[in-house]
Amino acid sequence: MKIEKAHRADANNLTNLTIRSKDYWNYGAKQIQEWIDDLTITPNYIAKNEVFKLVLSDEVIGFYAFQPENKKLVKLNFLFLEPEFIGKGYGKLLMNDFLQRVRRMGLQKAILDSDPNAVKFYEQIGFKIVGKLKTKVEGRFLPIMEMDIKPL
Repeated sequence: MKIEKAHRADANNLTNLTIRSKDYWNYGAKQIQEWIDDLTITPNYIAKNEVFKLVLSDEVIGFYAFQPENKKLVKLNFLFLEPEFIGKGYGKLLMNDFLQRVRRMGLQKAILDSDPNAVKFYEQIGFKIVGKLKTKVEGRFLPIMEMDIKPL
């Protein structure tokens, strides 16, 4: 198993993985289709952001993506796993890799917009809810979470 930088050619694979992972929560095809733009990873996105994939036996089973907002703050934009790997420690493995990378960059705080189903996972890592983000779906909000990053 290894975590490595994603390449532009990974875009379609990562998009399909993201859709399957989101669908794990039984949102339904109609809802997933409404979110398709937000779930799409383009080659251009990979080129402009930090995107790392988790590879197990030559198969990509998960990934995360982030971008520094400034010299102190980083936003985790994506963290997704193939559904059969959810709840088996691979998400924590990706989060630990993410936190190590951003610590080495000298970043001090991480933020993210969480799927409501993932809040407990992020809280176990150390994130706290600090607000809510209105979505395109009437009456639906995403928890905004943040965490201080301890220096090395």
